[in-house]
Amino acid sequence: MSNRFQPRDRFAAGAQYIGGRFRVGTSGRRQSVVDPATGDEVFTYELAGTRDVDEAVAAARAAFPGWAATTPAERSALLQHLSAVLAERAEEFAQAESLQCGKPIKLSREFDVPGTVDNAAFFAGAARHLEGRAAAEYSADHTSYVRREPIGVVGSIAPWNYPLQMAAWKILPAVAAGNTIVLKPAELTPFTSLLLAEAAKEAGFPDGVVNIVNGAGKDAGERLVAHPDVVMTSFTGSTAVGRRVSEIATTTITRLHLELGGKAPFVVFDDADLDAAVHGAVAGSLINTGQDCTAATRAYVQRPLYEAFVREAAALMETVRLGDPFAPATDLGPLVSHAQRDRVSGFVDRARSHATVVTGGTVPGGVLKDGAYYAPTLIADAAQDSEIVQAEIFGPVLVVLPFDTDDEGLRLANDTPYGLAASAWTRDTYRAHRATREIRAGCVWVNDHIPIISEMPHGGYKASGYGKDMSAYSFEEYTQVKHVMFDNTAVARKDWHRTVFGDR
Repeated sequence: MSNRFQPRDRFAAGAQYIGGRFRVGTSGRRQSVVDPATGDEVFTYELAGTRDVDEAVAAARAAFPGWAATTPAERSALLQHLSAVLAERAEEFAQAESLQCGKPIKLSREFDVPGTVDNAAFFAGAARHLEGRAAAEYSADHTSYVRREPIGVVGSIAPWNYPLQMAAWKILPAVAAGNTIVLKPAELTPFTSLLLAEAAKEAGFPDGVVNIVNGAGKDAGERLVAHPDVVMTSFTGSTAVGRRVSEIATTTITRLHLELGGKAPFVVFDDADLDAAVHGAVAGSLINTGQDCTAATRAYVQRPLYEAFVREAAALMETVRLGDPFAPATDLGPLVSHAQRDRVSGFVDRARSHATVVTGGTVPGGVLKDGAYYAPTLIADAAQDSEIVQAEIFGPVLVVLPFDTDDEGLRLANDTPYGLAASAWTRDTYRAHRATREIRAGCVWVNDHIPIISEMPHGGYKASGYGKDMSAYSFEEYTQVKHVMFDNTAVARKDWHRTVFGDR
């Protein structure tokens, strides 16, 4: 359609952004970007190779001294300007995001883009409020204080499920703290990261502060993590790939921030508002077609509400409208690719031998047959140790299991390797507080599931990784704490010298 984002026109100069300009990759291999709603190729580009990574890191390294020397107020002003540029170009970003991901346009317009605008505005303020311990005489003869300094060149790798927001979560705290960055987005979804880098230049960021390399993980990604001039890696993606990133990073002692997989429990106690819980579970499991590490994937429902919950959740799922992502009425778009759709379908098909597919579990036909669509799916009667309960599916699939006692519900909630997010549904404040204490996850919602805000941290426990995105807590990842100590005595010979000079 003529009103949709036109990547061939926008990125005619190439899909790499290095040192303030677009350019063509040098890997010798081409990558297709496919509209997952139709299966049509909408763009092809030359992937970045190791040479492109080296040049992007060199550009970031060259820009670092000047950028690190800017004042917090100067960085804040540029971030505020970036927020305004993003707001002005919001529709272009939304169109690009929906084209490459298959997101319903209402999700891109109402969630992804406004969230990114707000993130930029938040970090504009946070840049001026880096915290440090108060200067004081912690030793009688000295004054100590703490400097919080930028660390250098950051190499970040972002996933395909939220390309714009994940790029912002990587770029904004890094540059707000005075670092420069090289970001590698997922090869399938390059558009909005490139637009974000371009917007940063429009806002006044110096060339080399923000660089984008669109390449494959095996060459561009691994080279970025292992590069001797990259002092930190921030990675969001699967736990399996996160382990590989960790292995590579140990060879250079690179600082790591990992936001990995999730299998969020959704615990419904018997005093919960059933209607609210059903709507929360269906919305929380289907947002972004279930391609969300924090999506509600395991609903544990206390026995008195279990049958009604299954019945009403299935009925509500059946009202969700699949369709063209650019149609305003569409609730659910395709998965990001046909390969991802087939992966999700495989999980459900393997579960049929030991669980009940209450609704869904099908690949739609008709006008949707060429897209990577999968019907919203509800599964019951699965065993706690089954694959469908334990593994991250990353699709529009919700598994519902019963529990009897509160102890059992909380135990089951914690019974996976993951710990990124969870929710508890109850009218009882004591139950709610107990759930938030005992569920081992980086975020626990009460009577809701999914909302995030710029002021609060996002990150996991256990196999879901460590470190935080968003909020002032993210500066812990992107800054180095330095202790500075001044002698206050002006005495040449200190008392402690006797430990070296004997009795003198």
